[in-house]
Amino acid sequence: MSEPFDPEQLLACYRRGVFPMADGREDRHVFLMEPEMRGIIPLDGLKISRSMRQFLRRHAYTVTYNQAFADVIEACALTRTETWISEGIEMLYTVLHEQGDAHSVEVWEVEKLVGGLYGVTQGGAFFGESMFSLRTNVSKLALVKLVERLNERGFVLLDTQFLTDHLKTLGAIEIARDEYKDRLTLALGLDASFAP
Repeated sequence: MSEPFDPEQLLACYRRGVFPMADGREDRHVFLMEPEMRGIIPLDGLKISRSMRQFLRRHAYTVTYNQAFADVIEACALTRTETWISEGIEMLYTVLHEQGDAHSVEVWEVEKLVGGLYGVTQGGAFFGESMFSLRTNVSKLALVKLVERLNERGFVLLDTQFLTDHLKTLGAIEIARDEYKDRLTLALGLDASFAP
């Protein structure tokens, strides 16, 4: 699929269980992914290690929501050697954020953005897209705060797309496509709101 590809088409993709990627920052094409096995973090199953619990008790970072979406997605694209976040995808998700369908969690060290994550919401589902970290443990801090917020606001599905070793240590699991779609259907029937 070539860009452009409008925000409503993108949301329709998420509602049917697929998500877009690009082959690089300059790629002008988007392809859709629908893995046979899907990574999710059960919202009652986040695993926090003892060292992470200590970090959560004593950290000096500030966490915000939806305060620097454009900066978070740009950092997610630029802080890794290879990215699936093309400039076109970045612009498209920024439009989704402006219309209230994409959200970010930011971690600040005084006034410097040092970590965060972003994703898309539909119904009671949060589709996690990417995270970044410039300091030890701050992406985990962002994820912990995301899970807290999703639980507080009635979400039932946190989609991580793929299961990575990093996410596995935090309680992520892999489920088959059919089970994912059943969970997605349930989540889409809910009226949850990420924003205040």
